[in-house]
Amino acid sequence: MRKLFSIKYSDNVISFAALILRFGLGGLIIPHGYNKLMNFASMSSKFADPFHIGSTTSLSMSIFAEFFCGVFLVLGLFTRLACIPLIINMSVAVVVAHKGDIFDTGEKATVFLVGFIALLFTGPGKVSIDRFITK
Repeated sequence: MRKLFSIKYSDNVISFAALILRFGLGGLIIPHGYNKLMNFASMSSKFADPFHIGSTTSLSMSIFAEFFCGVFLVLGLFTRLACIPLIINMSVAVVVAHKGDIFDTGEKATVFLVGFIALLFTGPGKVSIDRFITK
């Protein structure tokens, strides 16, 4: 119990925190992407198109970020690269879909955004496929 409140840190604790972030953020974002994937036909014509690339393309990019990159996060595979589309996706969600309202309707997207930025900098940690690839 004494170690829990210590001001010292270790690489193992940082790796464990990264694992919790990966599982938590990835596990929570995957259902959003899965829902979009399962309702692709009905959503593709009315999905937001902030970059003027077409609603279908915008929805496809959102699905890629939320579902596939979410799976990559949980696995710890290409973690930092997977964070980039997620950061872009959540930034668009905060600014466009929630009109910059980070405290009310956009709070969830903002929390995801901050978490993905943190993971971009911390990396996957020791318990990840990335670690085994780079050994």
